[in-house]
Amino acid sequence: MAISLVTGTSSGIGLATAVTLARRGHKVIATMRNLDGAGELRKIVSAEGLPITLATLDVDDDASVNDAVGKVLAENGCIDVLVNNAGVGSRGGSVEEVPIGAFRQVMETNFFGGLRCIKAVIASMRERRQGCIVNVTSVAGRVAMAPEAAYAASKWAFEALSECLAQEMKAFNVRVLIIEPGVIATPIFSKGRPVSKDSPYPHLRRLRAFFNASLAKPTSPYVVGEKICEIVESDSWQLRYPIGPDAAPFLKWRASKTDEEVVNQAAESDTDYKVRVKREFGLDLEL
Repeated sequence: MAISLVTGTSSGIGLATAVTLARRGHKVIATMRNLDGAGELRKIVSAEGLPITLATLDVDDDASVNDAVGKVLAENGCIDVLVNNAGVGSRGGSVEEVPIGAFRQVMETNFFGGLRCIKAVIASMRERRQGCIVNVTSVAGRVAMAPEAAYAASKWAFEALSECLAQEMKAFNVRVLIIEPGVIATPIFSKGRPVSKDSPYPHLRRLRAFFNASLAKPTSPYVVGEKICEIVESDSWQLRYPIGPDAAPFLKWRASKTDEEVVNQAAESDTDYKVRVKREFGLDLEL
């Protein structure tokens, strides 16, 4: 069974992926920035006796990444699977309203954080001519919707990196996979900044209403974790995997629109927005 390193495992998709891989018999190194957040994972590991080792890894810090990966390689001889899951939301807001510092922080974690982890493992994978790198992005990595400029930009960048990396690693028999979840019930949706009543932009208020309606029938992060496990255990070289009941339909919806249609729709009234979302997505919004 594979030796798998998973980042961002304190909750959500990372936790579900670590648990699912371990339940299938894989040895998992479950990492997070602060092990104080490992309470839920510790309970599952203890109750089920899973082969999971907890480790501190801050994807924003070069030394933390190199130390953690180095220790895993020293103790296990290799890393077969890297799941780059750690990430942050943009907390929402228009380009005008979100500080540049917030853009930098989102890019630091969602793009450079994944890149750090990749660079720490690829040499050993290349030399062994064996390995699997799983990069968790989002449907927002292919669809840019206001007011998620910071988040979408980081995910688009990570998708581009992944596509280039897949081309580079193919000759060395190392698979690179992009996981594109739709709206999944994870804590990321509870960490957004409050909607300002004084904002001239309606987009954050509308997006929150869209997410709330989508989460009325929540999709468990274990849906993503189980799919990642299935892909890791397969021999598939497919690059992109939209995951969740709304992921592929949402990408299909965007492909059916011209760029100009999407831009024009962002300027519609609240009433027209509600009617369109009901017609196109079957969601009843409360604005």
